[in-house]
Amino acid sequence: MNAAPTDTPPQRQSRWFLALFALAAAGGAVAYVPLLTVLLPQRIADLQGGEDVAALAQVTFLGALMASIANIAVGMLSDRSRTRRPWIIAGLIASNLLLLAVGRAESVAEIVVLVMVWQVALNLMLAPLMAWAGDCFPDEQKGVLGGALALSPALGALAGSLVTYAGLVAPEARLMLVAVLVSALVLPAVVLGKGRERPALMAPVLRTREPRPFRQRVVARMWAARLLVQVAEGGMFAFLLYWLRSLSPDYPENGAANVFSAVLVCAVPISLLLGRWSDRHGRPIQPLVATAVLCACGMLVMAAADTLVLAIAGYVLFAIAAAIFLALHASQTLRVLPAPQHRARDLGVFNLTNTVPGMVMPWFTVLLVPRFGYGALFVLFAALSLASAVLLAGFVRRR
Repeated sequence: MNAAPTDTPPQRQSRWFLALFALAAAGGAVAYVPLLTVLLPQRIADLQGGEDVAALAQVTFLGALMASIANIAVGMLSDRSRTRRPWIIAGLIASNLLLLAVGRAESVAEIVVLVMVWQVALNLMLAPLMAWAGDCFPDEQKGVLGGALALSPALGALAGSLVTYAGLVAPEARLMLVAVLVSALVLPAVVLGKGRERPALMAPVLRTREPRPFRQRVVARMWAARLLVQVAEGGMFAFLLYWLRSLSPDYPENGAANVFSAVLVCAVPISLLLGRWSDRHGRPIQPLVATAVLCACGMLVMAAADTLVLAIAGYVLFAIAAAIFLALHASQTLRVLPAPQHRARDLGVFNLTNTVPGMVMPWFTVLLVPRFGYGALFVLFAALSLASAVLLAGFVRRR
């Protein structure tokens, strides 16, 4: 691969823009976490007169499928237009309007259609937003950018708690509050970020005749490593409460939610420290290897746990490590993508590691746990996390 020549190296971004971009990325999480985890299941229950797991599974699966396709397609369009901010604003407006429409749906069939269209609009915002980071932040800031991205799942979880907090807002106004929060988080970076792109980071890369270049193998390793950790993280996200109640039948529902939120909040400062360390020492992959190994350790503790205290300790270790891994991986992916002119499209391919596990892991877990128990599932997840670490460690050695 040969890059087009540039006159000057890319300049570092100021801290204020880094902070605004982190908030904008968190706005993307706030756009979907409260809806998919709390508000959508409740809306389906209201329409059906009770919990309907099949209807929720259908909405989730079709929505994830549409998100996978839309992220790649929108990414290609924003690459071709060589601009990001207009797409982000259009996606913000469209997704907010469709979010409000979900609250007015009168049937599950209508919800299915609206959520599928909403996923397209949401990815109209998310796909160019993450590609914009690659246009703006040089490699020397990729680590601290990844640390800042850990804010996204934390604020997403906190937003879910906020909009459902008793007495704060009426149930019919919750989706409006979500739309307001998303707008407040996304718009400052988009409005004030004009001209923050770095031409050296957007210069097209010309292909050579080199067979299977090293960078493409690095991309494949990065993709597979993230997928393996996402499978483990997605499986735990879906069945955490059920597992804890298998150890303690009286474990409260809000207990799992509180542990989940606390873990994500704790991951933010650690991610920032590790990201800054990787920038200063020029070692972008080492924190990923370390956190993947810690994910496996946490899973093995969970597999061996026979008390609630040990179980929660193992989960906390796993969940903090996984949150750090996914945040730092998201920014370091921008470092290894082979062609800036296809950055958003390639990020859409990486986005499959987020959506595919959510579509397949719940069904896989249902087949595995009744026969072998949760311990076997956790050992499998630990093996996947170790495989992720091996993939990335091999890349470090070859560098």
